Amino acid sequence: MTTPPAGSGDDAPDAPGAPDATDAAADVAAVEQANTDFYEAMESGDYERLADRWLPGEDLTVSCVHPGWPVLRGRGDVLRSYALIMANTEYIQFILTDVDVAMTGDTALVNCTENILSGGPAEGDDTVGPLVGQLVVATNVFRRTPDGWKLWSHHGSPVLTESDDEPGPESPA
Repeated sequence: MTTPPAGSGDDAPDAPGAPDATDAAADVAAVEQANTDFYEAMESGDYERLADRWLPGEDLTVSCVHPGWPVLRGRGDVLRSYALIMANTEYIQFILTDVDVAMTGDTALVNCTENILSGGPAEGDDTVGPLVGQLVVATNVFRRTPDGWKLWSHHGSPVLTESDDEPGPESPA
């Protein structure tokens, strides 16, 4: 589900300079592609491509929260965190679901569920070790730049699931 920019719906009067529905749909598609490009850069382990997805410079301080990590502020700290993750992850795949785009002006908000499959190296050979699945709810904030939509902030929170060996509401404790 996507939410077009404010003032672009059929219920809004046509204001001078307001984007029309065609422009709004193109903006939403461009943001969705920027979001996909971010995850594809992670999957391919391409640090340069990933770095290019983030706002350049320090004019607008970027931020990132990985699941279980403290908030990282500044392009250097954020990109170092991704370099560390890439260096220690042999395989990672993101299957995005529940993608929702909301926009206002030159800012876009993407909420999605990251269905992550990842694994480290196997012991003793060059194959991928055991794969682990994880669900993370993510919020990605993009800003429009002359070079396209760039990430301003990423926040990932783990989705807690009940473990089979933990008593549930129906199980006696």
